[in-house]
Amino acid sequence: MRLYLLAISPPRHFTLVRICFILNPTSGTNRTQDVPALLTRYATTAGAEFEIRPTQYAGHAEELARAAAQEGYRVVVAVGGDGTVNEVARGLLGTSAALGIVPRGSGNGLARHLHIPLDLPGAVRRICAPTFQRMDVGHINGRPFFCTAGLGFDAHVSKMFARAGTRGLSTYVKVALREYRRYQAMPIEVELNNQHLATNCYVLAFANAAQYGNNAYIAPRADIQDGLLDLCLIDGLSFPRAVRVGLGLALGTLPTSGGAVYHTSCHIQVKAARPLGFHVDGDYVADETDFVVSLDPLALEVAV
Repeated sequence: MRLYLLAISPPRHFTLVRICFILNPTSGTNRTQDVPALLTRYATTAGAEFEIRPTQYAGHAEELARAAAQEGYRVVVAVGGDGTVNEVARGLLGTSAALGIVPRGSGNGLARHLHIPLDLPGAVRRICAPTFQRMDVGHINGRPFFCTAGLGFDAHVSKMFARAGTRGLSTYVKVALREYRRYQAMPIEVELNNQHLATNCYVLAFANAAQYGNNAYIAPRADIQDGLLDLCLIDGLSFPRAVRVGLGLALGTLPTSGGAVYHTSCHIQVKAARPLGFHVDGDYVADETDFVVSLDPLALEVAV
């Protein structure tokens, strides 16, 4: 594993923030850029003390992030997509380090919610002169999520998308249109806020942040600091309803489109009639029948 390290002596009036960049070399659709060189250039220009640590396998980002926090880095930065952000953030839970993001994925849901620049120079400049805030953290069956988690069609599409061989929005749309013709809603029972709901699930999304990524707003009213998850339930998706949902996602008007029902809660239990797929921050996890979803208020610090 190569390490890239450069220390710059700061002016006396400047409080140096030690930064560790956790780089996923496989993130994004543009693999031709020399990202370590670009990070070095822009972080050096900003006068930062930093190190770049590339990941080597799935789950490595979490290990690297936890080690960086233990070594005293103030900001640990996920350089990658939503999956890399999830891994790095998991490694920082319970530590005094803050999560930073340099978006390099195809969706970049949490980065967009936090208004982090999507271009590498802008994101690095923001990281090198950060302000800090805390955000809520969701959990589904013990797995943390920071942007969204969900059951049903979106999890199924995530599973198929991972097998597609190519990345990017166009591939995701092709997969979603193909699977729409095949996917069937499933009966579920939901317990939340002392209510029992017996319904069908085409999509049941748990939104900490407002969007999946690519400005697809599944829960435009979601707030990462309000101590609540926004639940979006779509119990079926006929073609006319699919059009309303698609427009609502794109325009941020899904709550008023008639295509979905919303609830807010900090603790939810779901039981499915048969094994149902779920995802965490866009990555398919598994098919299960029982789900426990909860929220840990203000459990993670972020550099924005």
